[in-house]
Amino acid sequence: MKIGKINTEKKVFIIAEIGNNHEGSFKLAKKMITAAAAVGVDAVKFQTFIPEHYVSSEDQSRINRLRTFQLNFNQFKKLSEYAKKKKLIFFSTPFDIASAKFLNSIQKIFKISSGDNNFYPLIETIANFKKPIIVSTGAADLITIKKLYNKINKIWSLKNMNYQNLSFLHCVSSYPVPNDQANLLSITYLKKKFPNIVIGYSDHTLGIDAAVYSVIAGARIVEKHFTLNKKYSDFRDHQLSADPREMRLLVETIRKVENMLGKEEINIQNCEKDMQIMGRRSIAVNRDIVKGTKLNLTDLIWVRPGKGFFPGEEKKVIGKKLSKNLKRYEIIKKNYIK
Repeated sequence: MKIGKINTEKKVFIIAEIGNNHEGSFKLAKKMITAAAAVGVDAVKFQTFIPEHYVSSEDQSRINRLRTFQLNFNQFKKLSEYAKKKKLIFFSTPFDIASAKFLNSIQKIFKISSGDNNFYPLIETIANFKKPIIVSTGAADLITIKKLYNKINKIWSLKNMNYQNLSFLHCVSSYPVPNDQANLLSITYLKKKFPNIVIGYSDHTLGIDAAVYSVIAGARIVEKHFTLNKKYSDFRDHQLSADPREMRLLVETIRKVENMLGKEEINIQNCEKDMQIMGRRSIAVNRDIVKGTKLNLTDLIWVRPGKGFFPGEEKKVIGKKLSKNLKRYEIIKKNYIK
């Protein structure tokens, strides 16, 4: 998946999920973008919603709470411009169709939340934008995920959209997620089930360990909630978010891990090329032998370094006569036999 200048095949895409941790403060949202840029993430992500399009009128208390967290469309436009100045990719998760249509005018990639991975009118609306889509798979079984995949596939197949523009993030929808239920092997499972798309991880555990370990499991996109202060308020997301110190460590550690992981191939590394000689064995004689002696298997021993005949090439020396005297444990070189 190409996201801006980032190719997820070559670099893990790290997202600081600001979400609603700004709690409705535009000033704080900008401050969080500044902090995210300073710690080295690739992108910042928010959540965009119209409360009445998101929650039933029967739950007026939640609507009122969401209103206090709500930023308006113009503020999101300004945040997207500010993030760009900070050399960050900006995007926001829409929680309603009207918000999705607005966001289409200011962002080049979309995220669908776990709660909406079966909200098909929203999914179909976003798929028709012909932009990369990242979907969290929290609270979804394989049947739900396959149905989601097929919905997007049906639209994109008519629009010549590449499957590499789709990503599923393994996610467990609990806040926080207990370590024994993070189930990071779901990442490798999703990679097997959907080999033609990008698989990543959206983390809700405490700390950064799961986010780092997800890269070892194969995640190419990692999303972690971000806050300036875990004790900023009683809003639950602050506690499970990474603060700037943790997020910097997360970025540094993921970069170190992906550097160490290398590529899925078997090649002799530059640092071990000397071992092809010094660490390998050659066929030698196990006693002093005079010139003209015909060699038998019982005359042979195998010693380092690998500068002569290799183990497995015994037939090339057995039955051959020596062209010079050899001392015990001396390597048989190709010009030593007739």
